[in-house]
Amino acid sequence: MTDATDSSDATIDPETGELAPREDPRPDGLRRADSLVVVNTGNGKGKSSSAFGMMMRALARDWNVAVVQFIKSGKWNTGEEKMGKQLGVHWVACGEGFTWDSDDLSNDKRIAAEGWAEAKKILAAGEHQLVIFDELTYLATYGWLDIDDIVGPIRDRPRHVNVIVTGRDAHPDLVELADTVTEMTEIKHAYKAGIRALRGIDF
Repeated sequence: MTDATDSSDATIDPETGELAPREDPRPDGLRRADSLVVVNTGNGKGKSSSAFGMMMRALARDWNVAVVQFIKSGKWNTGEEKMGKQLGVHWVACGEGFTWDSDDLSNDKRIAAEGWAEAKKILAAGEHQLVIFDELTYLATYGWLDIDDIVGPIRDRPRHVNVIVTGRDAHPDLVELADTVTEMTEIKHAYKAGIRALRGIDF
């Protein structure tokens, strides 16, 4: 019988040749939170995709889920919106598309502000265990909303409501508030090789 401290039966990582970790990395005194704030930021692909993966997990647990999108237009007919609505997700698309395609940024700003007003009502109502604010970070980055008006309602939400925020350049105050922050790092992107967004992969 092999001693528990003997590494001879450890799994070898085929790429590095290193022994797989044998010590439990989890900290002592783990506790259960009433809810979490998750921020997916960074320049790499996968911020919204990760959020919608968590949306599916929440739905599998019979949670009520709401999604508010701040850049993507409701006219885009994205895969996540189509499937989310089929599964009963409360979906609000209040974006006007990419700012570089806009003919009137002041109108985009107004619509975004109206969307955030609706989003705050959804958050405060406490009817959903998960609320996803897709690409919310840009409203602060563009100066369309004061960061305090974003952080305050999320901080003061009902205790059982989990929140996911996506978008590049997350404001430091939002990062400070969050329980989990992941920065997606771009290594390669098909778009930079001249490949258009692919239906079923990108939208």
